[in-house]
Amino acid sequence: MKLAKEFKEFIERGNVIDLAIAVVMGGAFNTIVSSLVNDVIMPALSLLTFGYDFASLAVQIGTGDHAAQLTYGNLIAAIIHFLLIALVIFLMIKGYNHLTNNNIGVQPATKTCPYCQSAIDEAATRCPNCTTVLDPDALPEELR
Repeated sequence: MKLAKEFKEFIERGNVIDLAIAVVMGGAFNTIVSSLVNDVIMPALSLLTFGYDFASLAVQIGTGDHAAQLTYGNLIAAIIHFLLIALVIFLMIKGYNHLTNNNIGVQPATKTCPYCQSAIDEAATRCPNCTTVLDPDALPEELR
């Protein structure tokens, strides 16, 4: 009974359910990208190569009816497939970060104080470390 209880706790964790959903979504996404590669990209590439079909690219090893074939055209299609999946995922994450303003790792624009050499905000008119006025024209009249 203890094993069943532990298994139930394992299944009920949120990250296991999220992982299962991700696997199913990944499989569906794989079908779409495979169709894009096989039905759109590869025929377009064959147009650039004057009708040469990449899927038929192969090298025959040996002679006779049972000679082995290395179909490197399928490898080229698989590499393109992988690169397209990576590109789409990259663009999706980039779009998500743009929509949520999730700029993790992005540093604000800074400049260096000419007197104390500390990094300060680009829009600062006074250094917060040494209190030097950096741009007298940007200060209000009452503070000049």
